[in-house]
Amino acid sequence: MYAVFVQIGVIGLGTMGANLARNAARNGAQVVLFNRTTKKTAEFIERYGTEGNLIPAMTLKEFMKALKPPRIVLLMVKAGNAVDSIVTELLQSANCKLQPRDTLIDAGNSHYRDTERRGLCLERKGIRFIGMGVSGGEYGALMGPSMMPGGDKNAVMKIMPFLKKMTAGDGSGGRCVTYIGPGGAGHFVKMVHNGIEYGIMQLIAECYDLLKSIGKMKNKNIAQLFAQWSRSAELGSFLTEITAKIFTVRDSETGNDMIDVIGDAAGQKGTGKWMTEAAMNLGIAIPTINASVDARMLSGETERRGRLRRELPAALIASDAVSANTFAASVRSALELSVICTYAQGFELMEKASSVEGWNLHLGEVARIWRGGCIIRSAFLEKLQRAYGKNTATAAAASKEIFSRFAGSRQKQWRRLIGLATDRGVPTPALSASLWFYDSLRRERLPQNLIQAQRDYFGSHGFHRTDRPGTFHADWNS
Repeated sequence: MYAVFVQIGVIGLGTMGANLARNAARNGAQVVLFNRTTKKTAEFIERYGTEGNLIPAMTLKEFMKALKPPRIVLLMVKAGNAVDSIVTELLQSANCKLQPRDTLIDAGNSHYRDTERRGLCLERKGIRFIGMGVSGGEYGALMGPSMMPGGDKNAVMKIMPFLKKMTAGDGSGGRCVTYIGPGGAGHFVKMVHNGIEYGIMQLIAECYDLLKSIGKMKNKNIAQLFAQWSRSAELGSFLTEITAKIFTVRDSETGNDMIDVIGDAAGQKGTGKWMTEAAMNLGIAIPTINASVDARMLSGETERRGRLRRELPAALIASDAVSANTFAASVRSALELSVICTYAQGFELMEKASSVEGWNLHLGEVARIWRGGCIIRSAFLEKLQRAYGKNTATAAAASKEIFSRFAGSRQKQWRRLIGLATDRGVPTPALSASLWFYDSLRRERLPQNLIQAQRDYFGSHGFHRTDRPGTFHADWNS
């Protein structure tokens, strides 16, 4: 039995905040609740008040008074100015001020640099600050998410027994929570999680497009295919599971498949863009994830797409017939290998950030806590857990096992699929970027030597030689 911290305050009763509060109460905590819109607090108590020890507070003063020092306050408010606003109020209000030894937890999707800034400010005042990524969506927040707490280690370890009660199991007897690292490490890892999520969702969407546009498959057949894939050791994941279910849902108004009445402009909340920016700043290539962010942005340019669709010449589409079974197998191989590339890009970015920031991230632990509860949970993460584990022999064997997936027929199917998609005019930005990523890593020599020559020609930037060390400049006009 875990030793449980019995009181926590939750500020923000949106979907995630409300479900985390219910989760905490169901696991034995006394939960004090506050939301700026008091109607939402009242509605929450009316609907869920019998689920546990839930105490509503209609003012921030009442909220803070109900918490016994040293307090633990969990924020679930919109990232950015809203977090700064509530932190400022909690620091400056005469009637509801945070005190030294209190712990403040930001469990929203804050930018990791903002988390670092807030942590330094609060540390100077003796207040412990935790920046905690939470993944699992509405259901996971209630039934058991994956949690990625970073910041003040002592504060995290003090509440770790209770966080373990709240989180999902990892499939091997552990819980999907671990101390990530100091500063903004927790929110950085959550940002990378979301970037990987962007990539895998785009890959799945492209595979759906290929199956429907080229494979001429009906939605019910696509549902069956994804259901089969979701039960496999290679593609088993939460995202393939829900994809299979999506294709079986009907629209009650029209009677059509729901997927066919949904507009094709995808939304985003910014974490994918943040990951792209972080990767550029750290000098790490994440082409699959970059392509997925670009694809969402381009999908949202509906006016531009509508105008150019009428003006651009039609694609010169090949008319060769394809075998349904062979084609589906090629899509499966391309999806598997591209998903591996997506995870690889995210883990490489975390490894570089850990080195630059001095976070000492344990990437095997990150893979472990993503095996349950979170949106990108998948069977493949068990292999990554071993590949980034501390046992050298086990890690080498796991890496070899992962690399072996790129050999033989799967790679051939991946390449042929990209060519076929190009011939048929079906865009595959993430699938293609993944193949480009793979080929760039395996090539002995890339053509950027020409770029270095051009840069030296017009800007005297210099270059490195292949035959001896140092920086050199050529006389290009001699």
